[in-house]
Amino acid sequence: MGALVVRAVPAWFTFLNPDEVLHYLLSSQPSLAATYEATLTTAHPPLMIVLLHYWQMLGRSEFVLRLPFMLAGTLFAWFMFLWLRRISDGDTATTGMVLFLFSPALIALSAEVRQYAFLLLFCAASLYFLERAIEDDSALWMFLSAVALYLALLTHYSSFIFALALGVYALVRLLASEASPRLLAAWVASQLGGLAICAYLYTSHLARLRGSSLRQEIGNTWLRTSIFHHGQDRVAAFFMHSTLRLFRYFFSNGTVGVFAFLLFLWALATLLFSAKPLQPSRKAAPRQLAIFIALPFFITLAMAVSGFYPYGGTRHDAVLAIFALSGVSLGLARLKIPKLWPKLAILGLALVIGNLFPFPTPPFIKPRNQNRKLMTAAVNFLRRPTPHGSAILTDYEGGLMLSYYLCSHPVVEIKTSQPFLESPCGNYTVIAASPELWLYDAQTLPMALTELHLRSGAKESGKDGTEWLFQAGWIDDKQAQWVATLAEMGCHKPMFFGQDIMLCRIDPALDLQR
Repeated sequence: MGALVVRAVPAWFTFLNPDEVLHYLLSSQPSLAATYEATLTTAHPPLMIVLLHYWQMLGRSEFVLRLPFMLAGTLFAWFMFLWLRRISDGDTATTGMVLFLFSPALIALSAEVRQYAFLLLFCAASLYFLERAIEDDSALWMFLSAVALYLALLTHYSSFIFALALGVYALVRLLASEASPRLLAAWVASQLGGLAICAYLYTSHLARLRGSSLRQEIGNTWLRTSIFHHGQDRVAAFFMHSTLRLFRYFFSNGTVGVFAFLLFLWALATLLFSAKPLQPSRKAAPRQLAIFIALPFFITLAMAVSGFYPYGGTRHDAVLAIFALSGVSLGLARLKIPKLWPKLAILGLALVIGNLFPFPTPPFIKPRNQNRKLMTAAVNFLRRPTPHGSAILTDYEGGLMLSYYLCSHPVVEIKTSQPFLESPCGNYTVIAASPELWLYDAQTLPMALTELHLRSGAKESGKDGTEWLFQAGWIDDKQAQWVATLAEMGCHKPMFFGQDIMLCRIDPALDLQR
């Protein structure tokens, strides 16, 4: 219950961020076929958006949209508890469940409309079912493991990392346990099914992304530090730096993250040099576990070095929480502390620090700046009586927010050849940027203002209206510099609702060519 409460609080009190709104807009299509086509414009498989397509019919409030993700995040921790109890003992499983339930990063991810809660749930279920299949020599459990893995593959592409690590782990376990021919046949069939899904996703989706600018955007945006840059980075230093950033991300605190990483290394060392298995008979051997929890980090490193996927302290590597936090719980359990309560006390203190005094990696909207009351105040201000033909200029993330909170229909397009899209919204005309202009800055704002003035000047109705600049979401955190820049662009006395919602009236007499 406590785990649901800590997820329900931000789900209830915070407004949707731009990514969450994007997922909602993708799902809010007139048909299943249209929803599937919409998912092809993103960098994610279709399952979560398709599920949201049906779920949002129950309601479109922030809490209702986030509810299934809260439940998935909580159920994920339960499956990890069951798995840890099978490969280790009850104390390890208990500390692991506490970690999975109250990790600051996992709380945040499962209180948002994102793929990660379901990704983690499906991966954990597949892992637990596989363990049951091997221990019980059961083809039925192997079938259930395969189904859960397929759902993970259809949810997020980082599941490929999990699938590869799980395949290696399963093969080693099956050979070591002298599994029956029937179980081996079931596992081979499940692998072929997984390969078929991967092939389908590649031909229907990933191949289309190869010609896009997505790979370059990954390397040039805020994910730049999570991509290996040849000629600048060294592999060993990049690996160590990125791994430490990842543990910091899971605990939202650098110091706690370092101690957690040391516990992870301690778990690897003790498992590798253990002379006997944690449990007898068909249970996983310590060295098998060590290889399993370490392998995904090296797979992700290889993908980062190749430029295909980021590795570092971001949500994109959330799937590694399965291995990182399992390693931490195994390391904590293997400390020479006989009682469980001191371990839980240490763990509780670390999680309290991370949750109450967070230092997350950017970009990040502080909870107090994401309060729904702030968005309500900004939207109510825009809903005041205004001359017909008034214009709102916004970047792409601001356009997403207006689509949900003010206009009740999309005023942006995910794929468009136009730099700006003009849409009606009550008495306003919203001029929203294309995805290439996700966030206005000092370089891109002048071009946008020129576009606004050209359009408003070309329409008689626009001459009598007011012109506003709107931003919401991940705004530049250097607020003083941004206010000065806005003043130079003709936006005097901007109104901030918190630090991440900004409204500013544009001076129509500004000469942008001077």
